[in-house]
Amino acid sequence: MCSKITLVLTLFSSYFISTDAVNGSFPALLAFGDSILDTGNNNFLLTFMKGNIWPYGRSFSMRRATGRFGNGRVFSDIVAEGLGIKKILPAYRKLFNSPSDLRTGVCFASGGAGVDPVTSKLLRVLTPKDQVNDFKGYIRKLKATAGPSRASSIVSNAVILVSQGNNDIGISYFGTPTAAFRGLTPNRYTTKLAGWNKQFMKELYDQGARKFAVMGVIPLGCLPMTRIFLGGFVITCNFFANRVAEQYNGKLRSGTKSWGREAGFRGAKFVYVDMYNTLMDVIKNYRRYGFSNEKNGCCCMITAIIPCPNPDKYVFYDFVHPSEKAYRTISKKLVQDIKNGLA
Repeated sequence: MCSKITLVLTLFSSYFISTDAVNGSFPALLAFGDSILDTGNNNFLLTFMKGNIWPYGRSFSMRRATGRFGNGRVFSDIVAEGLGIKKILPAYRKLFNSPSDLRTGVCFASGGAGVDPVTSKLLRVLTPKDQVNDFKGYIRKLKATAGPSRASSIVSNAVILVSQGNNDIGISYFGTPTAAFRGLTPNRYTTKLAGWNKQFMKELYDQGARKFAVMGVIPLGCLPMTRIFLGGFVITCNFFANRVAEQYNGKLRSGTKSWGREAGFRGAKFVYVDMYNTLMDVIKNYRRYGFSNEKNGCCCMITAIIPCPNPDKYVFYDFVHPSEKAYRTISKKLVQDIKNGLA
């Protein structure tokens, strides 16, 4: 009889602690990193990296700029919806987040951010340390509204979506002379970059995060800006930039397979989110996916200051950011990868 009571209490306790992850679902999405995920944190910073001005947000509800770097929702919003959590992921630094929003997740990412110590400071945006500190503040607020036990359960079962490396490679490595001054070859730089990313996730882990969806960088050599400024002039992708991106992604992919077995990440799960190949497939086969232009941005280009009539026809909305439709297209596979890897 005693053993039966113990079994019932154990099952009840397990249910209470993990109700947020029952049947493989997730209670919240917490996003960290750069402009692919930023939903408005830069609105409150003294930086030129702003997405709360025209022509951003023209496909968003009320056709207004929200701080997202695109014509509508960005990848973090779309992943949140794909996971069945909510359609819009609010920025943590907005003036007010409701208790419901805190329980289902917020975004800590900052457009222009990176894990190289040079990157975020160069663009005057949120550093990795800033984002970790915001995460700590979020946990305090969550505990106040949901209680310590419930808050701990939400954080440990939430999907931690991390996008780091795009600005480090694209700006700090290729766009400034700092990497050359530091004597960093592409191989050495991408190794350090993967290490910085791992350290960033360890700091999140130390605050209770356990389920990490680690995003690789996009095909940096195929960005409209890169085609122009690295010699392609809107005709071909830049091979060298893509090679460095793939080198970094390979190290991230290997890390996600091994980090979970390390003592420092005991109980953590990692899944690699292949942004590079999914977006490259759309670029190469753009007509199959309903796009008419895979080279130029819909807006903000040297050749197109005025936005195009229909951003859904463009893989890229501006000179570096995919359109909402491109994000929706690649998310179909990637959201399923996240579910399978972190359930």
